[in-house]
Amino acid sequence: MNFPEDFLHYVWQFKSFDNHNLKTVHGEELKITHQGFLNKNAGPDFNNAKIQIAETVWAGNVEIHLKSSDWLKHNHQNDASYENVILHVVYENDTEITRIDGSVLPVLELKNRVAADLIHKYEHLFLTLTDFPCVAQIQYVDKIIIDSFLSRTVVERFEQKTATVLNCLNRLKGNWDETFYWFLARNFGFKVNALPFELFAKTIPQQIYAKHKDNALQIEALVFGSAGFLKDNFEEEYPKKLKQEFQFLQKKYSIKPLEVSMWKFMRMRPQNFPTIRLAQFAALIVKSNHLFSNILEIKDTATLRELFENLPINSYWETHYHFKKEATSVSIQIGKASVDNILLNTIALFLFAYGKHTGTQYYISRAIKLLESLPAEENAITTKFTQAGVKMDNAFTSQGILQLKNHYCDAKKCLSCGIGIKILRQV
Repeated sequence: MNFPEDFLHYVWQFKSFDNHNLKTVHGEELKITHQGFLNKNAGPDFNNAKIQIAETVWAGNVEIHLKSSDWLKHNHQNDASYENVILHVVYENDTEITRIDGSVLPVLELKNRVAADLIHKYEHLFLTLTDFPCVAQIQYVDKIIIDSFLSRTVVERFEQKTATVLNCLNRLKGNWDETFYWFLARNFGFKVNALPFELFAKTIPQQIYAKHKDNALQIEALVFGSAGFLKDNFEEEYPKKLKQEFQFLQKKYSIKPLEVSMWKFMRMRPQNFPTIRLAQFAALIVKSNHLFSNILEIKDTATLRELFENLPINSYWETHYHFKKEATSVSIQIGKASVDNILLNTIALFLFAYGKHTGTQYYISRAIKLLESLPAEENAITTKFTQAGVKMDNAFTSQGILQLKNHYCDAKKCLSCGIGIKILRQV
C-alpha cells in the first residue's frame, strides 16, 4: 500500500473499484446511488452522498481513510461534524469504529476491490523522478483532454496573477494607468532587471512624465536620471544635456535616483542592456498617450504590436550600448520576441484583470484571444513537454503548461489533474 489517502478519494469519486455485490464489513448489502461531492474544506471528505444499506436509504457524508483506525488518529470520534457520516470507506479495515452516540459506523473495505494495475499505474506516476509524472504516458492522451485541462490551468494562472494586479491597484487607490505603468516597467526588465525597473517606475509617478510629454529630452533625462545613470561627468553632448536637465528636474520633483549598481549587464546580449531598455521605455512614454486606455480600445494583435514598434529612440543609442561606450550599428528597436513577451505578460494579463475586476467578459475573452494569437513560449519547461509529445499551438497552450508543471506536476497532484485522471482511468 504505497499510496496516499487522495488516491482513495479518486477511487471513490470515479467508482474505480469493483462495484459488484457490495457489502459492508458486517455483511450488509450496500448500494451506491451517489458518491457525493468532494469536499476541499474542513470536515468529511465527500458531502451529500446517497447510499442504501440493507433496506435503509441514507443521505449524508462519506469519510475515507487508508485504515479504519485513522478515524481515531484524526480524532474524529470527538468531532461532532463527523456524526452525519453514513459510510466509512477504507482500504483496510483494522478496527471497529463507533460514533459519539455509540452506534457502529458502517464500513466499506476496498482492499480486494481496487485493480492492482490501477494501483501500479498510480504508484508509477506518483513516485516518478522525471520532470513531470506522466512524461511517458501523456503522448497517448487525446489532445482534446489535454486542451480542455489546459483551458482550466490558463485561467488559474491568470487569476493568480490578477490577484497581484488588484492588490497593487488597491494600493494605488484604483489608478489603472499607474498600476499598468508599474507592471509594464517591470516587464521591460525581462527577469534579469525586473526589480530595478520596478523600483525605477515607483520613483517617478506617471503624471510627472505627462507634464513633459512635449519634450523628449526631458523625458529621457527623467528616465536615465532616476535610474541612476547620470551621476558621472560626461564629455559627449547628449548625456551632458541629460544630466543638466535632470539636475533641474530632480530638485523640482525631489527625485531620489536608484543606485546604478542595481542594474545588471553581465552575461547579457548588448541589445538587452538596461540602458537600451531604458531608452526604449523613454521613447514609449514619448510616443504613447493614455497607453492603458488605448489598449482597452484596440481589438487586434497587429495594432497592439504597433504600440511598441518604431519607437522614437534618440539616435545616440544607434552607436552606444552604454554612456561613454561607443559601438557600431546598434539595434535599438524592441525585437519581435520581446514585444510578444510584453503582449503576453502585461497586455493579456491586464485585459484579463480588468475584465475580472469590472465583471466584463469581453475583456477576458480578448485576453484569451490574444494568447491564442501569440507564438508558444520556448523555455526549459515547454521543451520537456514538447519532447514528450505535447503540441505547443500558441501562448495559450504554453501558459497552461507552465501552470500545469508548477502547480500540479511538481506537487504530484495527479489526482487533481484532468490529464492524470484520464491516464489512471485507462486501466
